[in-house]
Amino acid sequence: MAAFTNWKVLLIDDEKDIRDVLTISLQDAGYEVVSVANGDDGLRRCEEVAPQIVITDIRMPGIDGIQVLEAIKKKHPDIEVIVATAFGEMDLAIRALQLDASDFITKPISDEALYLALKRAKERFVSRKQLKDYTSLLEKEKAETSQQLLKTIEFQRNLIESSMDGILACDETDTVVIYNRSMERMLGYSRTEAIHKMRFEHFFPAEEKVRFNQQMAEDTYGGKNRLFLFESVLRSKSGRDIPVQVSAVTLLDAGHQNGRVCFFRDLREIRKLEREMEDQARILHQDKMMSLGRLAASVVHEINNPLSGILNYLRLMTRILRQGPPAPDRIEKFQHYLNVVETETSRCSQIVSGLLSFSRMSAPNFGQVAIDELLQRSILLSRHKLELSNIRLESSVQPNIPSVVGDFNQLQQCVINLIFNAIDAMPDGGTLNLDGRYDADKDQAIISVKDSGRGISPENMPHIFEPFFTTKNEGSGVGLGLSTVYGIMERHEGTVKVESQPGDGTVFMLVLPIANPAKSE
Repeated sequence: MAAFTNWKVLLIDDEKDIRDVLTISLQDAGYEVVSVANGDDGLRRCEEVAPQIVITDIRMPGIDGIQVLEAIKKKHPDIEVIVATAFGEMDLAIRALQLDASDFITKPISDEALYLALKRAKERFVSRKQLKDYTSLLEKEKAETSQQLLKTIEFQRNLIESSMDGILACDETDTVVIYNRSMERMLGYSRTEAIHKMRFEHFFPAEEKVRFNQQMAEDTYGGKNRLFLFESVLRSKSGRDIPVQVSAVTLLDAGHQNGRVCFFRDLREIRKLEREMEDQARILHQDKMMSLGRLAASVVHEINNPLSGILNYLRLMTRILRQGPPAPDRIEKFQHYLNVVETETSRCSQIVSGLLSFSRMSAPNFGQVAIDELLQRSILLSRHKLELSNIRLESSVQPNIPSVVGDFNQLQQCVINLIFNAIDAMPDGGTLNLDGRYDADKDQAIISVKDSGRGISPENMPHIFEPFFTTKNEGSGVGLGLSTVYGIMERHEGTVKVESQPGDGTVFMLVLPIANPAKSE
């Protein structure tokens, strides 16, 4: 890595605070940093400054991080791209890795994770450049025999052996002549077993070898006689199929195949991430079900009284009707009784419907969300829980707040989680302020949840949004509430902020951009 001392990093993130903090961290570590606020500017500056590494947020207005990654890799495949994701966005992280991202880091970004990702990116950049130079050398010299090929390779043995990717090269007869340590670890065959003894086809299931050669002959993955980021399957010594991503080139001499060089990337880690993503979704839903259980217990109490009232009115009217046709004054009272029954039944129906909607596990459905309706429905579900906890609710919603674009159910989960956190912070009761307002200068809707509880200690503050971090007693939660809120807000291009002093309460603020009619579907 000594040949590259002037490392340039292009930072793309639509949040100025994040850009400022990361720029300071990167400059302190010796990097030359250029930061921009959106994908379009990022692609333009990438052409101007020619960075070796790009760090991009996935969720951005306009061109998102995945599109930035695709555009950069299409034009400058040697540039290493690190994507920043929110917790709960593992599907996007996996997609980024499949598009040859160097790494991904989750928000909020710690210096340790940032520097580790940069270290990996630099190693990949250096390795790619040296391997590219080496492949060009092979093509230029067009080694006539496998011995000449091996002699040339000997000068680069350390480079090949230290590569994180598996490197496999064959001569014109498809006999293995290069087989590095990563291939040994991946497939289980030793170099002694492979070099000069095994052929290229021995590492593939029969049908996959045919498919591989067909794609090499076509233009789909990088051009004829080349493959770039093609997904295939290798078969290990134990007979196990290994999913891989392969880039390959056929070496030609006077139009005839003189060998091939392949670089294999083990995809088992990506597949593991996919499984972890499924597990994560189950855990997140489990946390939601725990909140639902707490809601259901209070809702049962809340609807019990109106149901008892309804039952009493119906029994009263039944008893009167058994005595004969009601008198005119009775009919007027019946009308009053029926109005009460209708009102209380409607209230119970709204509470139960809100509970069912909150419990539903469904794909995100983005649309116009009214802040006042969001808060009212959250209050409807949690009001009795607050009363049982001896907490006074004070709510103030500014009239005519413009709508935001989002998934109503997910945003309601954020508000409910913050209300439950506030309840837990006030075990002896207190006051909860739930407010909604519009910041016209920044064109943002702001929801604030403020408690009069014990506050958050300075040592815990940096960790509150980390998955599975909790200060609650065992059995009271899995520590996913605030990390869920953080991830949902990231997906909605919003932010969650917190202000707290030990002993002086805490206020959480959900900041959401106002809906742009031109972007709404």
